[in-house]
Amino acid sequence: MGGLREVAAPFVALGPSGVAVRARLKHLTAEDEEVLRRVGNHLGTLAGRDLRARCAAGLEHDTDAWAQRKRALTEECSSRWAGSVTKATHDQWALARRAQSAHIESLEAGVRTIAHRLSLPVGEPGTKRAPGGYRSRQEWFAKSRRLHVLADRLQAERADREAGRVRVVRGGKRLLNTRHHFEEAGLGEESWRRRWEAERRFLQEDGESGKRFGNETIRVTPDGEVSIKLPAPLARLANAPHGRYVLASRVVFHHRGEEWADRVTTSRAVAYRIHEDVDRGRWYLTASWQIPPVMTVPLAQARAGGLVGVDTNADHLAAWRLDVHGNPVGRPHRFDYGLSGTAQHRDAQVRHALIRLLHFAKRHHLAIAVEDLDFSAEKTREKHGRRTRFRKLISGMPVTKLRARLISMAAELGIPVVAVDPAYTSKWGAQHWRKTLTSKKTKTTRHDAAAVAIGRRALGHPIRRRTAPPRTHRSDGCGHRTVQARPGTPGREGTRPRIPGPRTRSARAGYGAKAGDQCAQHRSGHAAEHESWHQDSLPLRL
Repeated sequence: MGGLREVAAPFVALGPSGVAVRARLKHLTAEDEEVLRRVGNHLGTLAGRDLRARCAAGLEHDTDAWAQRKRALTEECSSRWAGSVTKATHDQWALARRAQSAHIESLEAGVRTIAHRLSLPVGEPGTKRAPGGYRSRQEWFAKSRRLHVLADRLQAERADREAGRVRVVRGGKRLLNTRHHFEEAGLGEESWRRRWEAERRFLQEDGESGKRFGNETIRVTPDGEVSIKLPAPLARLANAPHGRYVLASRVVFHHRGEEWADRVTTSRAVAYRIHEDVDRGRWYLTASWQIPPVMTVPLAQARAGGLVGVDTNADHLAAWRLDVHGNPVGRPHRFDYGLSGTAQHRDAQVRHALIRLLHFAKRHHLAIAVEDLDFSAEKTREKHGRRTRFRKLISGMPVTKLRARLISMAAELGIPVVAVDPAYTSKWGAQHWRKTLTSKKTKTTRHDAAAVAIGRRALGHPIRRRTAPPRTHRSDGCGHRTVQARPGTPGREGTRPRIPGPRTRSARAGYGAKAGDQCAQHRSGHAAEHESWHQDSLPLRL
């Protein structure tokens, strides 16, 4: 057990800190769409210019430089639009820095793995904790070349990080690369250009408490009227006083509509974003605002009525209900979802699976226990080598999206979510629970057993089952007990500590108090009685 890593304690996951709802802008006129495109393109140009200035400043950027950038943008739009652009630029630069740090860690892990395997003889087998040597001289040679490639990339990334250089593509690097692969993507140049322009537009504004309806630039009234404060160069397009343009569409938020109406009525901050879905030919308005952190219940209260252990897999959620003592109740449940098709289809599949899981937990008034998974460092080809199917498997698991959606959806229903350390749950669950829970009519899978292990860890119980006593009066009558002390274990030959008091209802008080006293038993080398005389070793008669 010395080689096993320490298992972290379970904890109750915090609830979401923000809310975002989306509604479609219906019945827009051609003039409305043209104004939205022109405003978005103008602000997108300013956002690209500001991002270039922020990236050029690097680590020398400070609050004075931020104010200078904002003043330069204010001349071509307005102070509030400039504030939103600079804030979005700062967030994008910070995200690029975090991605750069993660990429450096991935490169370092790859370099360490290759260097270790190159140092071993060719064909040397590996262990469970360390990979072995490469299979052939050809593979060894190819990996030695890859080591130099990764080392050069690592050196370049470290130099960029020290200098504060980041590389950001407004509109997305994936869509930019699609420009050179129209046939593979199934797009034409014109359709790609519409997508590219739509992604690079900037039509978002942060809210401000105290202003009318919570946002001065993109204003949405309680009855759904949407108006935009036009930038100064486009003020001639206004159809309302004070340089505003009112859309012909009336927006309705079907989800959280009452909560949104309460905020805009009391003039609390609400941020808005307008974007175009080119594939569908529709425009959408997204409203978002911050909420106070949801107070989580104590861990003891979440465990009070038992919980549902959930094992996350590539195509389904395996769940099993456990009582407060860690015993499985009823049969396992499986909530399937598919990860094929478009991103919207995959997202909908995950939501439907989580809804069924949450309804099951709500129906039985139970908390949910899940693994605190993070596969960011587990997808590298250097770590898993030729196991391409396994790499694709873990890469396809929607761990981050599923975890975020589960926490936010569970908070709405008031269901606590307990996160546990994922170490050894699948292995120990299959070892201790799969065979026990399998019968002629019920076949327990490895994932079902892992759900039981996750639930027991969340409840504070060990994953290993309680050892059954021997079936006969002798410990060796039907074989050794399922749990035995290993040879060399300190104290394995000693007596067990005696718990005072009767052990059964029929035993009187004080009975068996000398069970651990070897001198009180008829054993060789120990006196059965404590008188001063001893029996003569000679026979009584010849």
